[in-house]
Order: sequence, then C-alpha cells, then structure tokens
Amino acid sequence: MQILPAIDIREGKAVRLVQGDFLQKTIVNPNPIAQAKEFKDARIQMIHVVDLDGALTGKTENASLIEKMKAATGLKIEVGGGIRSMEQIEQYLELGIDRVIIGSAALSNPELVKESVTRYGEKIAVGIDAKNGKVAVSGWLDVSETDYLQMAKEMETIGVKTIIYTDIAKDGTLEGPSFDHYKKLMDVVPNVQIIASGGVSDKADLVELAKIGVHGTIVGKAFYNGAITLADMLEVEDYVD
Repeated sequence: MQILPAIDIREGKAVRLVQGDFLQKTIVNPNPIAQAKEFKDARIQMIHVVDLDGALTGKTENASLIEKMKAATGLKIEVGGGIRSMEQIEQYLELGIDRVIIGSAALSNPELVKESVTRYGEKIAVGIDAKNGKVAVSGWLDVSETDYLQMAKEMETIGVKTIIYTDIAKDGTLEGPSFDHYKKLMDVVPNVQIIASGGVSDKADLVELAKIGVHGTIVGKAFYNGAITLADMLEVEDYVD
C-alpha cells in the first residue's frame, strides 16, 4: 500500500483543517516547499497536495508554488483543489505534476472526466468526498443527493482508474477511517485503485487499510501531530499480510 503524506495549501502555507472547515485552520508549516523536502529526505515517493484556495475559487491559485515544490524535490505529486477545466488539467500536467484530481466537477461535469481520461489516462484521478454517504462539492460546502457508491460506479464506467475517497465526517478528526466504506468501494468498483483519505489516527489504522487492500492512503493530521511517523509510513508501505 502506498502512503501519500498530505500538504494542504492555504494562502501560501501548509495547513490542516477539521472536516473541511476553513475556520478550523492550523498552520503546520509556513513553508510548503520545506515540508515537501522533509518528505523527500525520508524517502517518501509521492505526496498529495491540495490547493485549498483553488477549491474555493475554482482557479489554480497555488500552481506556481506547487511547481516549485516539484522542482525542489522531484517527488511524484498528485494535485487537487478547484480543478474544473481541461485548461487547468493541462496546466498542471505541463508543470510536471504526475496526477490531477478532479473533485466537484466530476459530479457536475462528467464530460470533463471523460475527455481528460481519454487524453491522459491514469494521470487523472477522481476525488469523491462524502458526508453521510452523499457526495459533497464546492470545497465541501454543499452536499448533493448522489450516493458515493453510485458515483464511483459511474466513474469506473467512464474509465477512471483511481478514486480518492474521503469521508468528511472523519477528516482531521483522528477518529479512525470509515473502513466499511472502503470495503464497499472495493466490492463495487473492483477495477479501480482506491486511495483512502480522512480519519487516519495511528499506525494501526494504516495496517488495517493495508489488510483491506486499498491501493493507497493519505496521511495528514496524524503525521503533523506526531501520531504517525515517517518511519511508520515506510514500514506500512512494505507491509505484507
């Protein structure tokens, strides 16, 4: 299982939110590039970067900063946050970003997903963020009536190979992931790589996700508060049941 440490960017700083609430913001590193270098030095292979400003505006607000992170570290990077057009996708890929995550737009504009997957294949992922099983959009500010499993099936039909699933109720809470959600996703879309996000609290959670068989797990707050170390991440990546 691949571990992807998270760097969420807000106003040029690496921050953590609780359940997507911008009012519950904690700065974890004022220098996102330095944070990325720490992950590189620890032999992490790929990081998960979210442009929180972009999630609110629908623009690539922190593209230049993310480009510098890529150039300074050479890490593989996946980026999400406000991706709503082919122009934005192409911009990130031209900067050398390895995977672009389409979030809210996947629900409102599935044609964008279809076109981008046709052009760029596995460089495109879809982020499904859910609250009480219903897909949330617009930086988690609005909740739709679409069930997360229904959306996952639709994305698989389109040709999406990677889905990043977040249970908003768990994000930033350190209460443990929604393990049953990941089991259901893997049953419903067996040909899609599932990346878990939200609620990871300790190494045991990572091991349990590895046992379930998810392709990857994003680690955020648990790393920044010291509950999970970089050594833990590398050890779980090599975990064999």
